[in-house]
Amino acid sequence: MKRQLANETSRTQRSLLLAIAASLVLHGLVLLIPRQEPKAARPATRLEASFAAPTPQAPAVEPPRLQPRPRSSVPLPPGRPARRPVIAIDKSRAPAASSAAPKWTIAQKEEMNSFLRELERQPQASPRPSLAQRSLAMAREYGRQQARQEQEGSEILERLPNSEPPDPFSLEMYLDALVKKLNRSAGFVRNDPRTRGLKNAAVRVRLNPDGSLQSFKIINAGDQQDQIAFVRAVVEQSVPFAPFPSDLRRSAKALNMTICIQPALTGNGGFGFSRLPEGRGC
Repeated sequence: MKRQLANETSRTQRSLLLAIAASLVLHGLVLLIPRQEPKAARPATRLEASFAAPTPQAPAVEPPRLQPRPRSSVPLPPGRPARRPVIAIDKSRAPAASSAAPKWTIAQKEEMNSFLRELERQPQASPRPSLAQRSLAMAREYGRQQARQEQEGSEILERLPNSEPPDPFSLEMYLDALVKKLNRSAGFVRNDPRTRGLKNAAVRVRLNPDGSLQSFKIINAGDQQDQIAFVRAVVEQSVPFAPFPSDLRRSAKALNMTICIQPALTGNGGFGFSRLPEGRGC
């Protein structure tokens, strides 16, 4: 009986020892396993506000910029001077200059002298006439024209007895001024181009020295009655014209202006008044 109890006791002790040993082994293994500590929780941030003036921040100091290092002007070691480019000329291709002047023969010299004498004998070009010469020529032409018009009964100026002829330039400028004023006045008078006839017509306007209208005479009516009425209306719209210049007043008592009315078939179908060329009548 005692032996049996002893066996059981020893068996129980061995089991307890095995259990303790196994427990120690397990705890040792657990301790050998690496453990990670939990991350510390981030503390909550606080929102703070202040009514005080903000503290001025010091301006950020920029780092100094690095200046590029200038190229070192180290003088080059003295050496041979640079040679300038030289252009070579091939003298073999250049034409050889004659060392001596050409010699003229006696026949050639005589031919040149005769040519120069021929040039001297030619008449010199006549110089352009001066202003005075042109004025005299125009005055002579005006005198011939005035005499021709007096024979035909269509003189422009009715001259005063024993008066000097007027300046041709002054007369030309005054006639141009009359034509310009007629064209300006024609824009205010109604005209129908379809009323133009097929024949030529002419009227004569006589002006006093003060520019007033002395008479309006129909020289040739043809079939231009409507156009004659238009011209009369334009003349009445234009008067009074400008007075005669001083030289015209001293030499003329009236001025006659003949106005030609031409059909459109002659090629002068344009609207307006213009002066006819010299020597051309109605």
